[in-house]
Amino acid sequence: MTGPTEAGTRAHPRTALAAARPVRLAVTDLLGLGLLGIRTRRTRAALSALGIAIGIATMIVVTGIPASSQAQLMRELSALGTNLLQVNALPDQDPPALLPAESPGMVRRIGPVTSVSAVANTHVLIRRSDRTDPGDGSGLTVLASQLDLLPVINARVEHGSWLTPATARFPTVVLGSVAATRLGVLDVSPGDGPGQQVMIGDRWFTVVGILAAVPLLPEIDRSVLVGWPAAQAELGFDGHPTVLYVRSLEPAVEQVRAVLPETVSPQRPADVLVSRPSDALAAKRATENAFSALFLALAGVALLVGGIGVANTMVISVLERRSEIGLRRALGANRGQIRGQFLTESVALATLGGVVGTLLGLAGTVAYAGYHHWPVVVPLSSTLAGLGGAVLVGVVAGVYPSMRAAALPPTEALASV
Repeated sequence: MTGPTEAGTRAHPRTALAAARPVRLAVTDLLGLGLLGIRTRRTRAALSALGIAIGIATMIVVTGIPASSQAQLMRELSALGTNLLQVNALPDQDPPALLPAESPGMVRRIGPVTSVSAVANTHVLIRRSDRTDPGDGSGLTVLASQLDLLPVINARVEHGSWLTPATARFPTVVLGSVAATRLGVLDVSPGDGPGQQVMIGDRWFTVVGILAAVPLLPEIDRSVLVGWPAAQAELGFDGHPTVLYVRSLEPAVEQVRAVLPETVSPQRPADVLVSRPSDALAAKRATENAFSALFLALAGVALLVGGIGVANTMVISVLERRSEIGLRRALGANRGQIRGQFLTESVALATLGGVVGTLLGLAGTVAYAGYHHWPVVVPLSSTLAGLGGAVLVGVVAGVYPSMRAAALPPTEALASV
């Protein structure tokens, strides 16, 4: 029969084994230990986190601003219309290529085409007055214009009025926005006089309107527009259009683009050039946004510098806290717990910098986009990548210091007390 003493003896090894088994730290306890170093060394922690914050903020700003600019571009193109096609005769041809006078009517017969208008270069110079140099055209072009031009190119009159069937027969003009500035015409209200006039060739023309800027067609901004009948009667215009502006149904733009050369000039389709102004504007913006790659590289450098700063802080923290490490080891903390404490501190420090950097980046993007009246767009991928990068930097920066702390013998650590 087994007595109480023998039973206690048998139970004793199990109790000793349970006592020797290391205690698992709860996540909250591990987090509390990790934040201890940050709370007690706030200035050093803030400076270390600042490097991470700058890198993350830069990353978000250089992705958010181009994304906002792209959204604004899409908004502009949607407002101006991405279904606008421009038809020109190829320049520098021998003999010179001309668009047929009846080409606008021919293009209107294409099923998906919704509207067509035309302008023509009159090859006549314009002057502000008869006292300026007759050979100085101020870099402006005098165009004969059909009356339905404005709705086709989605332009609007900013001052005065557009040409009418009556005024298009008389020497009157409408100026593009740039042309008005170069000619010094800022107001078209006649008041008590006949209104402002400009000289085209050797004839005076009265300014009846000024157009607002047309982003897709800067050549219209630099033009002086004369009615089609007045150009034929006063300037010797031969009736051949130089440029056709064509609107079509959005899904059929490419099909219309393919058949336009044969429709406009069946005899010489190779001499007809069809372009899409919105593509040129999109390409320009894409070229500008290419610089964002450089800033992303700078953001990566900032993250690297921030990571080095965190690693340096953690190494110094290990050296300064040798007595704490020795005391914890003497009280039963194993190497894994010491390693987890310092690795948690490193990750928490980098994550803090990542959160601050994310907030700074969002604020910077919102401020810049708001200043330019753009929609605010911050790619979710860049935000998540920024936070994930911060955590990764914290892990990498904390591996060596945490291993060094865990490898420190308790007796050697306590000897530094």
